[in-house]
Amino acid sequence: MPNDESNRPTVLITGSSGFLGEAIARGLRDRYRVIGLDVAQPKHPIQGVETVEIDLTSDESVEGAVRQAASKAGGPIASVIHLAAYYDTTGEDNPKYEAVTVQGTRRLLQALKAVGAEQFVFSSTLLVHAPSPGKGVRIDEDSPLDPPWAYPQSKADTEELIARERGDVRTVILRLAGVYDEDCRAAFVAQQIARIFERLPTAYLFTGDLTAGQPYLHKDDLVDAIMRTVDRRAALPEETVMLIGEEETPSYEEMQKRIGRLIHNEEWRTLSLPKGMTKAGAWLQTEPRRVFRRLIDVSYAAMA
Repeated sequence: MPNDESNRPTVLITGSSGFLGEAIARGLRDRYRVIGLDVAQPKHPIQGVETVEIDLTSDESVEGAVRQAASKAGGPIASVIHLAAYYDTTGEDNPKYEAVTVQGTRRLLQALKAVGAEQFVFSSTLLVHAPSPGKGVRIDEDSPLDPPWAYPQSKADTEELIARERGDVRTVILRLAGVYDEDCRAAFVAQQIARIFERLPTAYLFTGDLTAGQPYLHKDDLVDAIMRTVDRRAALPEETVMLIGEEETPSYEEMQKRIGRLIHNEEWRTLSLPKGMTKAGAWLQTEPRRVFRRLIDVSYAAMA
């Protein structure tokens, strides 16, 4: 890649001030001119990375931000890395999934048609897929889709929209595993660690198959995957879908035992509740911790 910034291809990154956006911007800035698109200017700007403010729920804001970014680029936009999306931990549906994730992507694609872009990369999630049909059976890009709750459903809906609305731009859908780093910036892992650290009642219970697992992906590997995707943009098909995750997936039980040993230096035991007891498990979560401790002691005695 050319060293003169004015001659470098330009990459736009939505959500550039976030955990993943900052890491990707740092990875690309030495080889591309990077322009961020985010709801506000970053508190700690990255040297060499400009940020244009954008509101994905507004047609006018998206059009203006894309025009401004294209003007700063002064030439063709090599790639757009679209990370910005709505997410909450409740699992409940929320109008913002449609307004920000789905329709925000539509607005972005429409605005890009006016200025031109070689490539559009969308960060989706492995959670759009149905669970593996059996132990040891890997899923791939052609495996059935069955998003189980609002967040992955919004990603699946957006994937369909991109296929319809992409126009002439090459698109890449990256279905990402749960991203983590040394600071444990992975919500599900952090929550799992916190439950065990605090010995919460739910740290001893799991609804479903304990041998099942959630794939993960280190932040640095994600950055590498994005860089390779942008570098090879001309060689990729018009529409590409890729699963991005680590080759080995630890089971939930393995994670529980490992975390229990690291934190409490003990063999952590987890009870697997039948699926029909999901509501009961949720009810138990609201009870005082002393009640749980008694229930767990009784359960363990019965299992001994």
